[in-house]
Amino acid sequence: MALLEVRHLRKSFGALNASDDLSLSVEPGEAHALIGPNGAGKSTLISQLSGTLEPDAGEIRFAGQDLLKVPAAKRAHLGLARSFQVTSLFPEFTALENVALAIQALQGHSFSFLRSVKSDRSLHEPALEVLQTVGLASEAHRQAQTLAHGQQRQLEIAIALALNPKLLLLDEPMAGMGAEGSRTVVDLLQRLKGAVTMLLIEHDMDAVFAVADRVSVLVYGSVIATGTPDEIRQNPEVQTAYLGEHELHVEG
Repeated sequence: MALLEVRHLRKSFGALNASDDLSLSVEPGEAHALIGPNGAGKSTLISQLSGTLEPDAGEIRFAGQDLLKVPAAKRAHLGLARSFQVTSLFPEFTALENVALAIQALQGHSFSFLRSVKSDRSLHEPALEVLQTVGLASEAHRQAQTLAHGQQRQLEIAIALALNPKLLLLDEPMAGMGAEGSRTVVDLLQRLKGAVTMLLIEHDMDAVFAVADRVSVLVYGSVIATGTPDEIRQNPEVQTAYLGEHELHVEG
């Protein structure tokens, strides 16, 4: 059974159909990439999955449950965690404290600061373990605002991982990065493969094909193709959809 099943999803903004009879499935343990031209509706889909946007019609099932009946604030407790296009951190908190806040929220405190993350040592050890996973243990005591952009994106992924997700939603994790930063995040996602199910939105095609087990292509709010990276590379309809925007490195 698919971990995530999206069926006939629709979302319109006036005359614009951001989700147009959109169907998609993500299998347990896979890294599934969602690609498409600008304005295809990728981030709109992620917002509907995370609960910040309500669909007009359709069904979303996650781990066997009707996700649309679950408030956005409670979806993390089901195992759905999201990282954003634009880094969203507590800039004056250290990397360790940012991750500790996520652990605190998972324990039911919902970022209410009922327990100080600075003094509650029970949060520090698991937070440090997550930072170690993403390669930021050496930066644990630096303020988030002093980290390089790429490190901030790693920290945001660490925060999402601290929520112990069944599905990690990654909305353009390489956005704004240079080649070195992108390579660091790709290496991290490759290490996470198999351990965490991922739905990845990304414009960097090299990153997509390096990480994804399957790729779905979204155009005008609808999925036009799903397959392995090689199948997507060779798909004529996908090549047409990306004409003038992306080079899919088709060989032969």
